[in-house]
Amino acid sequence: MKFNHEEEDNNFSITRYESMLRSNDVKFFDSDEFESIIHHYLENGKIAKAKKAISLGLSQHPSSVNLKLLQVEVLVFENRLDKADNLLGQLYALEPENEEIYIQKANILSKQNNHIKAIELLNMALTYTDDYADVYSLIGMEYLFMDDFENAKINFMKCLEADDQDYSALYNIIYCFDFLEQHEEAIEYLNMFLNKNPYCEVAWHQVGKQYFDLKEYEKALTAFDFAIISDDYFIGAYLEKGKVLEKLKKYNEAIENYQITLELDDPTSFALLRIGKCHEKLGNDELAIEHFSKTVHEDPLLDKGWIAITDFYLRKRDYQKALYYTNKAINIDSENVLYWKRYAKINNRLAFFEEAERGYRRAIELGNYEIETWLNRSDILRHLGEPDASIQNLHQAVEFYPDNAEVHYRLAGLYYEVQNYEKGEYHIRKALDLDYEYHIILEELFDKIFNLTLVKNIISEYK
Repeated sequence: MKFNHEEEDNNFSITRYESMLRSNDVKFFDSDEFESIIHHYLENGKIAKAKKAISLGLSQHPSSVNLKLLQVEVLVFENRLDKADNLLGQLYALEPENEEIYIQKANILSKQNNHIKAIELLNMALTYTDDYADVYSLIGMEYLFMDDFENAKINFMKCLEADDQDYSALYNIIYCFDFLEQHEEAIEYLNMFLNKNPYCEVAWHQVGKQYFDLKEYEKALTAFDFAIISDDYFIGAYLEKGKVLEKLKKYNEAIENYQITLELDDPTSFALLRIGKCHEKLGNDELAIEHFSKTVHEDPLLDKGWIAITDFYLRKRDYQKALYYTNKAINIDSENVLYWKRYAKINNRLAFFEEAERGYRRAIELGNYEIETWLNRSDILRHLGEPDASIQNLHQAVEFYPDNAEVHYRLAGLYYEVQNYEKGEYHIRKALDLDYEYHIILEELFDKIFNLTLVKNIISEYK
């Protein structure tokens, strides 16, 4: 690959500049060379080196407005907004028609959450700039900061009109359409864009995703095929096509498309996981588990991989293996609530009730407040001979589900069991008010309580 002359000159300037730093010899560079050197460091996140280059550049070219604007950019990045603003004021007096001054001033105002004023200045920059696409993109971002998706969309569209290769603007347009749930409008816009750019793989890809969201899978498939025709190395299109084929239950074809992505680039955990899921649907158990294992090897932190293995063995009722993989997952990420829910469920199936209770307790501690978690933990605590803990657990559930009949029936049964008849009656009446039919829970879980005359009398009142 040959570099063009500009790239060669930039590389030569950077090499010569870094050689100067190593030798401590001061060499002369023109202001354009300093600009390219500073841009190189900023683009690569080397702020300290950029600052040194700005300092050396201004020592050789003290009147360079462009170098001072780069100094402003660094000051804004470091949040030294007052100093940046003062310097911009000086530069404005020198070059009031320099669009970069308005852009940097807008950047400062944006950081101060004054997005409306920032947009005003960016609109002024439009009167002086030749790079309309960049400024429209910045205006679009300011509207996004204000959650004004309609105006953001309009400005990103103007950006794309000015530069139809600006795919970040295209992605932002679709983001706005998606947020506004305007899938049909998004497809209409993308088709207009494709009339002018028929081989734009990104646009075809986005059309396919819109049809996928609308569950129009055949149309989505056609769009992804066009994306692949436009660029047969486009990994995203093969992945999305695989997802559509899964929805259409064409699992072998889905596997073929996921397999292509593994050949085009390094294996991704997503593709390996989906291949495993397809093989599972096809009844290829050995290939399914092989790919699930590859998934967690590729990305041990991907919870979907561990869950796929665990759920595979759960469906096979091989609880020992399911527990083995759940324990491995918990050892890697002990804060994942999905792992603890499965840990509790599996131990419950294995009649390891203390471990099951621990699992449900950890799930609640990690923020899983589903009603089933509270109810299962309550039943296990009662089974373990801890009625007080079971009652306390259900009272925590009441805070989240005050009108859940199942909770109140359990509380009634537990209070009667510990001979607190007043509270037992309160909760059984509350439960009967909420759902009379559910009193069958008492019969299933608390048969002795259900057969008490005083309890039957209360139930008969609500019949």
